[in-house]
Amino acid sequence: MDTLARSIKGTDLPHPVLVDAARAAIAAGDPGSATDVAARFAATLLRPVINATGVLLHTNLGRAPVAVARRAQAPRYANVELDLASGRRGSRSDNAARLLALAAGAEAALVVNNGAAALLLALTALAAGTRVPVSRGELVEIGGGFRIPDVLAASGATLVEVGTTNRTRLSDYRRVLDAGTTGVGIVLKVHRSNYRITGFTEDAAVSELATLGIPVVFDIGSGLLDETTPWLRGGRPPWLHGEPAARQALAQGASLVTFSGDKLLGGPQAGIIAGRRDLVHICARHPLARALRPGGLVLEVLQDVALAYLHRDGDAIPLWRMAQVPADVLAQRAAALGVGDVVRCASVPGGGSLPGLEIESAGISLPGDCAAALRAGDVPVIGRVRDGVTVLDLRTVDPADDVLVAAAARRAVASGTG
Repeated sequence: MDTLARSIKGTDLPHPVLVDAARAAIAAGDPGSATDVAARFAATLLRPVINATGVLLHTNLGRAPVAVARRAQAPRYANVELDLASGRRGSRSDNAARLLALAAGAEAALVVNNGAAALLLALTALAAGTRVPVSRGELVEIGGGFRIPDVLAASGATLVEVGTTNRTRLSDYRRVLDAGTTGVGIVLKVHRSNYRITGFTEDAAVSELATLGIPVVFDIGSGLLDETTPWLRGGRPPWLHGEPAARQALAQGASLVTFSGDKLLGGPQAGIIAGRRDLVHICARHPLARALRPGGLVLEVLQDVALAYLHRDGDAIPLWRMAQVPADVLAQRAAALGVGDVVRCASVPGGGSLPGLEIESAGISLPGDCAAALRAGDVPVIGRVRDGVTVLDLRTVDPADDVLVAAAARRAVASGTG
């Protein structure tokens, strides 16, 4: 087996992995396939890819694209929990969280490891052992089977369904408060990020819920920070219609908002709790907060994202830089590639955000299904296949990668895989 493992060529995999590949090939009765087994494993390792799908927040590709601009060439530590002024232990919430609070117009903020964790921590810290009214139209399920009723159960709170699927009024919440039984800890409002209800509908606004005298926690989900985003193209674009924003939700009376960092915020995977200082402090002091805290790399990237918001520099955030490019500019880039046919197409936000909304875009089309050939390059290019052609949408491609997209497209066409 060791001899077979040492005979495997064409990969930089360590010897124990090659031994494992040799063992799998022998167990399958085909020792000659050991090289193929090793190659297939190497292809599963995380590496950079070019997203030419037109899905800005592609869950399979890590959602929002991020870059660590300040990472030095030499290995460096970071003052994650060190107060440089005093030399004493500090708090990891004193950097990115403080900046995000300022950007969101909140008194304080707390960063955890993802959006689901933010909601779970807020519910556990503020509502365990209490009743929590939620509109029946907001009992959502997102990817991976994450369901609002299950999160409430895990937090120790008791779900109280109010209203109906399509219509919920302030009076429905007030009826729960007037019942006078077990206490109500918070009122929970949940944004339906990944689906829409239209027609004969009614919702209780945050400003109405704030009159109940109970803390209102609003899970805005996708993490739009401010309705003025994006800043460089004359205000809120049509494809952001109806998306709640953290700053405006807090201004309208929400006590806390929870949201993801890797969606419309444009940062890394993280969860943010922002709002009233006293409630954020309760969440931060809960034992669960330590289990859900993020690492230094996440905090560093979030800090850069928050600084970009405070500088009002949308171009510093790759997601917003890509989202704002006019379709005509993308068409010019597509023509300059010199391969395939220039096509107009539609990008989508993705990541469970803004269902059914599209952004006018442009790219190239290649004959047939070239997806596998495009993925096989040193830098895989991920496109989409529709109606017998492969489309590479340039909205989600950084201009610096256009030359790589063109080369990959030429190889795919030349291979005749389509």
